[in-house]
Amino acid sequence: MAVEGDLNERPAHELIDALKSGEVSARELTDSVLAAIERQQEQINAYITIDADGAREQADAVDRRIAAGESLGPLAGIPVGLKDLICTEGIKTTCASHILNNFIPPYDATVTQRLKAAGAVIVGKLNMDEFAMGSSNENTIAGPVRNPHDSERVAGGSSGGSAAAVASGQATLTLGSDTGGSIRQPASFCGVVGLKPTYGRVSRYGLVAYASSLDQIGPLGRNVRDTSLIFDVIAGHDAHDSTSADVPSPNSAAQLEQGVEGLTVGIPNEFFSEGLDSEVETAVRKGIAHLESRGAKIVDVSLPVAGHPEYAIAAYYIIATAEASSNLSRYDGVKYGHRADTDDLIELYEQTRSEGFGDEVKRRIMLGTYALSAGYYDAYYLKAQRVRTLIKADFERTFKSCDILATPVAPTTAFKIGEKVEDPLQMYLSDIYTVSVNLAGIPSISVPCGKSEAGLPIGLQLLAPPFEEDRLFRSARVVEQELT
Repeated sequence: MAVEGDLNERPAHELIDALKSGEVSARELTDSVLAAIERQQEQINAYITIDADGAREQADAVDRRIAAGESLGPLAGIPVGLKDLICTEGIKTTCASHILNNFIPPYDATVTQRLKAAGAVIVGKLNMDEFAMGSSNENTIAGPVRNPHDSERVAGGSSGGSAAAVASGQATLTLGSDTGGSIRQPASFCGVVGLKPTYGRVSRYGLVAYASSLDQIGPLGRNVRDTSLIFDVIAGHDAHDSTSADVPSPNSAAQLEQGVEGLTVGIPNEFFSEGLDSEVETAVRKGIAHLESRGAKIVDVSLPVAGHPEYAIAAYYIIATAEASSNLSRYDGVKYGHRADTDDLIELYEQTRSEGFGDEVKRRIMLGTYALSAGYYDAYYLKAQRVRTLIKADFERTFKSCDILATPVAPTTAFKIGEKVEDPLQMYLSDIYTVSVNLAGIPSISVPCGKSEAGLPIGLQLLAPPFEEDRLFRSARVVEQELT
């Protein structure tokens, strides 16, 4: 049997074979990951809750099944971390908020159920921006997540813990959620692969809602193959989610090596304009050149609405905050979660929410409530929805002339902790290249395409029509191969 060594750094697809062959046990692998968490938690702060005992029990159960010669699920024995807004029966799900600080769900989210059925070992719940509202993982009761490549910089948000855990070997695979870039931007900042699936491709049952028409659970992995493996496990129709799409389940991992020969890749002019860091642009264009060298056709395209921050960012932050205002109204101190110490009903509501929510969550609730209020609904929310329709039409038109799109993930590499926390507008502009994807409901992936002179990772974003995640994985695999 293998000793601990660097098991926590090995890719999932290699570990799956090693577990089946007996080269390593699930318990050894889990102990290796837990040891990595213990070494790095204080520095990187990727986790909010660590379930070491539960993880070891799950690993031992996998080892018993292997010893008995029983059939195994596709992720049997693989340590997985979950963003702390995905419900886990018996394990705290806090959303990084005081208002849910002691909430223990009585059920598993559908993705949690599917991971368990696949044999994955759930090691804990990952740090995040409170209720997924943020682009830096600084808005959290647990303290900021630090970038494994430079501890003075952010890991990205809101799924910063999910990206940092994979990048630092504190989980083999993770799940995050993406409402406006919250998987792709941290993946880019931390140098891992992150997929935002088509809206409806992965069940949202058991995902604590931020903006219900935008939220989507997705996977993060150390490489494209690993990410496709966990995606294939969690994707598929779910009767518990009324927005779940009844389409055939994917088999992305089987198509990874098909390459990109014959694919047409569109380069939107609007995504390579003022504000894009030169090092980021150089790395992204190099990634695009790799696609061309492997047989893809590169064409220039235009996304005049989807690629324009005056439209995309504005529409996103009206729609997202309006939905947040509605979704978060349930946290009133009456049914569950934090409850203020008062007997007066009105004071109970006011104090519970004042004490329970952080500043950014309060800001977005107020923005959303204002946008939905009498006299402003037509001027803001209705207009934003009309812009959303135009953004969706932008992509539909463009995908008639190309198979995928290639853009930057973020305008810069990871910025310093505290650099933008006092300037919400600059923080929101970190999402300039990602929010239109959520507004349109299409899939998108971030794949590493290089590093800055300072050694900070840079991600290439690939976009595809709805339910064409296979194209994204194939294309990302080509970029990955060229860089390794």
